[in-house]
Amino acid sequence: MRIPSRSGLPRDEVLEIQRSRLLAGAVGAIDEHGYMAATVAQIAGRARVSRRTFYELFVDREACLVALLEDVYALVCDDLRAADLEQLPWCERVRGGLLTILSFLDHEPALARVCVVQALRGGPAVLAQREAILTRLAGVLDKGREQSSRANDCTPLTAEGLVGAAFGIVHARLARGEAERLVDLLGELMAMIVLPYQGQAAARREQALPMPASMPSTRRTPALAVGERDPLQQVPMRVTYRTAKVLHGIAERPGISNREIADYAGIHDQGQISKLLARLQRLGLAANQDGKRQKGEPNAWSLTPLGERIAQRLNVNADK
Repeated sequence: MRIPSRSGLPRDEVLEIQRSRLLAGAVGAIDEHGYMAATVAQIAGRARVSRRTFYELFVDREACLVALLEDVYALVCDDLRAADLEQLPWCERVRGGLLTILSFLDHEPALARVCVVQALRGGPAVLAQREAILTRLAGVLDKGREQSSRANDCTPLTAEGLVGAAFGIVHARLARGEAERLVDLLGELMAMIVLPYQGQAAARREQALPMPASMPSTRRTPALAVGERDPLQQVPMRVTYRTAKVLHGIAERPGISNREIADYAGIHDQGQISKLLARLQRLGLAANQDGKRQKGEPNAWSLTPLGERIAQRLNVNADK
């Protein structure tokens, strides 16, 4: 049974969007102030929700960062599944997976800094979550012991050490704020990984391989993709669940009419939807193609670039 909120919306739907906003707020606050200095008030302020709402969703700041790490891990796993690496030989699978992970971190620099650098300053729950992720990655590398007789001398500790070394190199680059792409480390990291399993010749081959002509199409995740400036800070209005639903509906179907938007967002008052769309237009989030319509035709709405960024940031699930 879904419990409605005071607005009439199911409470779990309201909490879902607030959770997404808080996670993105946590990324921004931690990236700016550091994990030790970032406060719940700063996270809630960036998300434009109350401290009370924060504590409805997370026990404390530590639990918020654990949830962020879990979500980011799930996103990377989605990208890895999309790369379709499972049927490849071990070396190609590791190279493709490493390229996918490095590409994700390059596309999400704030997330990379928070999850790789700042998470090391977290408490026991954060460090345990980080350790669990590294252990899963080590399990993939440990399959290298099946590749040749040379690998017989390797143990599970070999894979743990390789993951730790690769993580340390990426951590150092991010901590120093270097401008170079992380994907440019691919050849060196692969040479380091295959050396104990397949020998020097294989390591040299990996180091000499050129970068692929096309990079993985890493899916930017609206709820977590936090740029240098949060787009919500540019909008002088409180973005409610229904407003977010309207933005998402227009993003899904450019050219959608007032009535179609109302049906999509569950708004039954046509006057209310007209006022909301007019406000979004005034704020520069949505545009109505007035000049391209024949007389009598319905409105046709599309998002502006800022509106698209807001819709992506909010990450409302249209299927709910």
